[in-house]
Amino acid sequence: MTVNQPDLKTTIDEVGDRIYRISIALPPSSIPIPGGFTFNQYLIVDDEPLLFHTGGRPFFQLVKTAIEKVMPVSKLKYVGFSHYEQDECGSLNEFLAVAPQAVPLCGHVNAMINGAGMDRAPRALTDGESLKIGDKVLKWFDAPHLPHAWECGYLFEETTRTLLCGDLFTQPGASGAALTESDILGPSEAMRGGMDYYAHSPNTQKLLEKLASQNPLLLACMHGSAWKGMGAKLLRELSDVLATENTLKV
Repeated sequence: MTVNQPDLKTTIDEVGDRIYRISIALPPSSIPIPGGFTFNQYLIVDDEPLLFHTGGRPFFQLVKTAIEKVMPVSKLKYVGFSHYEQDECGSLNEFLAVAPQAVPLCGHVNAMINGAGMDRAPRALTDGESLKIGDKVLKWFDAPHLPHAWECGYLFEETTRTLLCGDLFTQPGASGAALTESDILGPSEAMRGGMDYYAHSPNTQKLLEKLASQNPLLLACMHGSAWKGMGAKLLRELSDVLATENTLKV
């Protein structure tokens, strides 16, 4: 399904069981990235629906319209995000205004340092804490500085083995498939090579292994295609690339 707006293409696709990727594609003319760029939000439909990522404030109406193709936006219960950044949660308060029962969902560090900017008190999760939203169960993992921001963390949906992996595996381009089984590590590393957004923390490998240990089968990437396959293997390949790079720099 497509939501129309001049110069922007917004699509919503079911990439997993009741997991919808809402993607806003920016053409090369509007962003200095070859081939353009996508900003993805993920809607998980259950008894207590979750929106993960809101998009920036200029995208609020586009994301809202896409959600309403699947369910009433007023039924949202949680609005989650990996870290406090405009594309992650720029229209958080706008969604709280149209979803009276919704609360922000984030890690405890995020709640501590950014909670004052949220119009409703957040539900703060600790590392490894689970939250049942109906049939689906979400587990939060702290991941400070992976790839950036002290408050960074990720949600893992246990029944579909979906990792909402934020800025990991960021891919350029505005016309890729909603879901792919093709290589995304190569394109994401090429992207990082020209614009390195990783913090290169000494704990990077340990944190990637923590995520890999969950054996995800779907990686819900914030930029580019969602990916289906053996996620543990791909996360460990990323870890090896980063470890080798850091060794060469020493």
